[in-house]
Amino acid sequence: MTTVTRAEILALRQSMPLAFRPSMEMRLKRWGLMLGFTALFAWCLYDFGFTPERIINGLSRLGRVLSFMFPPHIWTEWDQVSDILTGLGETLAMAFLGTLLGAVVAFPLSFLGAKNINRFAFFRFGVRRGFDIIRAFETLILALVFIRAFGLGPLPGVLAIAVGEIGVLAKLYAEAIENISKKPVEGVVASGGSRSQAIRFGMLPQVWPVLLSITLYNFESNVRSGTILGIVGAGGIGFILSDRIGAYRWDEAWSIIFLIIAMVYVIDALSGAIRERFIGKWEHAK
Repeated sequence: MTTVTRAEILALRQSMPLAFRPSMEMRLKRWGLMLGFTALFAWCLYDFGFTPERIINGLSRLGRVLSFMFPPHIWTEWDQVSDILTGLGETLAMAFLGTLLGAVVAFPLSFLGAKNINRFAFFRFGVRRGFDIIRAFETLILALVFIRAFGLGPLPGVLAIAVGEIGVLAKLYAEAIENISKKPVEGVVASGGSRSQAIRFGMLPQVWPVLLSITLYNFESNVRSGTILGIVGAGGIGFILSDRIGAYRWDEAWSIIFLIIAMVYVIDALSGAIRERFIGKWEHAK
């Protein structure tokens, strides 16, 4: 078998440049795609009112708003500090409970959506489309619906996160189950194990690290989502932040934003440590 070196290819490209050019049809397609994308981008800017004057005026007002945030507010009374800490705790609890409830429901459903577990294609198709329907509803919309049903407070936020996580986690769990290696499962079956034992001892040890990583990542994301849900009335620190912004108390709003950033950073660090601890242990066990 003859091997062509890179130097030979460069020499041929220099001696016969037209032979390496894309065909006219390919070039026309590229130019057509570029022009179509550029036209769509320009139309969106025009339709949404992206004008230089509007951008400059917006940045000027944003600068004034930011100037009101400094210096950040420092609370000196324990009642005020207690309210802020309670709001942060509620947001964290909403994210934790919502993620946990969603994961508990999504885990068994994911088996119904995995093609290597559920062999009934029509049934599996229906389950997968059910996941899609759940994911189609944004968590914020679900929170508004549950607020109407259950009233203001953290409960609608927990339910909104939980329902949204069922669709997301079930899909991700099912894909993780589908991507496992068949050899451990076949080994359990060859040694006389039942189908349930093949799942327990051949499949689950492979997917536990992936499921844990997915769940922790979604928990981190839900901590941020919990802040947004609080703004629409689902309790937590977002409700307090919305109140401070509505009252034009920008210095307190900035202090709350800083605390939210710090909380998300701490959650991210703890999640990373958990992944390092458990996933690393599973990888060494292999």
